[in-house]
Amino acid sequence: MSVAGGPGVIELEDVSYSYGGGELFSNLSLTLAPGSFQFLTGPSGVGKTTLLKLCYGDLIATSGRVKLFGTDARKVDRDGIALARRRIGVVHQDCQFLDHLPLAENIALPLTVAGRQAEAEQNLGELLTWVGLSHQVDQLPPQLSGGERQRAALARAVIVSPDVIIADEPTGNIDWEMSQRLLRLLVELNRMGKAVLVATHDLNLIRAAKAQVQSRVLRLKGGRLQAAGADL
Repeated sequence: MSVAGGPGVIELEDVSYSYGGGELFSNLSLTLAPGSFQFLTGPSGVGKTTLLKLCYGDLIATSGRVKLFGTDARKVDRDGIALARRRIGVVHQDCQFLDHLPLAENIALPLTVAGRQAEAEQNLGELLTWVGLSHQVDQLPPQLSGGERQRAALARAVIVSPDVIIADEPTGNIDWEMSQRLLRLLVELNRMGKAVLVATHDLNLIRAAKAQVQSRVLRLKGGRLQAAGADL
């Protein structure tokens, strides 16, 4: 089933993905349009993380076409995928940091490895204030709470000024108050024109978002993607 609509920065067209001899999903279409806010929900193990990885070029579809900013992901080399990835900020549920580096250096890492150190120094202070971590700049990752780690992960994802934010269960390990705080940051990014795709099983988070931003809810179930109804 197709849930695409209009041109997008990331487009999946009739995509199928097989793993371990079985098909995880098939003939799936999805468009991330500029400025859109979408949730992806569905039972555990249905393939939400796999679908997100297809969206940011970490996996290649078994069949069908994935276009990243107008380019077929199957037809570009590793460098081409890396260039596209610079325009996509990814937030994982289990955010990985380098534990021996202070928070500020961890957040700046994507720009540091790209040789954009001056840009990192210019943007870091404002970004840390935005996520409420300006007093934790010298702390090591193991010293941070779960909520602080998730906000740090979001800061690291957006320091490269991406066009798209993809978050995989970003509130899975934090309490409701911190989930709300993270949601507000994602809504702010969306209002700046970023496309946002959030995979979550938390229906309360989705309901809270709908009061703040025009969002679309997609449910992945039984190998199919469908627009969820008003029952959320």
